[in-house]
This record gives sequence, structure tokens and C-alpha cells, in this order.
Amino acid sequence: MSKRVALGGVLTATAIIFSYIEFLFPLELIIPIPGLKLGLANIVVVVILYKLGVKYALAVNLLRIFLVAWLFTSPLALLFALCGGLLSLLAMWLLKSVRVFSVAGVSIAGGVTHNIGQILVASLLMGSAAVFNLLPYLLITGAITGALIGVLAGNVLKRLPEI
Repeated sequence: MSKRVALGGVLTATAIIFSYIEFLFPLELIIPIPGLKLGLANIVVVVILYKLGVKYALAVNLLRIFLVAWLFTSPLALLFALCGGLLSLLAMWLLKSVRVFSVAGVSIAGGVTHNIGQILVASLLMGSAAVFNLLPYLLITGAITGALIGVLAGNVLKRLPEI
């Protein structure tokens, strides 16, 4: 049990550091799509989901989202991250549970559903469906970044000892 808690703490800190790196170097400066991120912290979420289970993944994800919003962003960013992060984790947990998809496949679903969650929040806040025009771009980038994150998480999982 203590190994799980220790690993959870180290991985939470790692997720916060990854989020901070993304805050310092926004991908939107290179590819002008609002809200676009690599999702580096999701490497940690995927690893925890596979190594420690959905309860730990949920706890770490929520802790990271709240701490990052408090330290680096805003309450509005918290709302977007919370909705995207929870929908993403739900999708990844469901797909992981059916044991048909690879780590990369599960992560792709997470990237895509994260973007869907954020578009839904934006639509509700703006009272307009116009933001759905961004959805095709976000689905493509979510799939690409989800695949990248999945491959990286898969490599991390191969190197972590059994707990």
C-alpha cells in the first residue's frame, strides 16, 4: 500500500510539472487552434490508470487539475480542464475495461473525448454552437496527440516495476 501511495505522489508531481511545461510553451503559438495542447500530463494519467487503477487515476487527475488551475491558470480554465479531464478519464477507463484496445488506442480516445468535453463547455458558456466548427481540427489533433501520449505511456509502463 505504501508503495502505491508513494508512486501516486511522485506521479502527481510529475503531472503538475508536465502541465507547467505546457503552460510555459503553449502549442497554440505554433498551431493556431484555441485550446490545443499536447496533453503531457495525460502520460501520467494513463500510466496510473493501468498501474494503480481508476480510483488513483481519478484522484491524481483531479488533484492535478485543481492545483494547476490554482497555480498557473484561472477558474475558467479549471472548468474546461475539469470537464475535459473527467470525460477523458471515463472514456479511457471504459475502453481499458473491455481489454480490446492498446494503450495508444485508449489514449487516443482520451485525447478525442477531452476535446469534446472542452467544446461542450465552450458551447454552453458562449450560448452558441459556433465553437463546434473547431471540433474537426480538435478531433484530428486529439487523435494525433493521444497516439503520441499513448506510445509514451506504453513505454513508461514497460519500464515500471510491478506493484
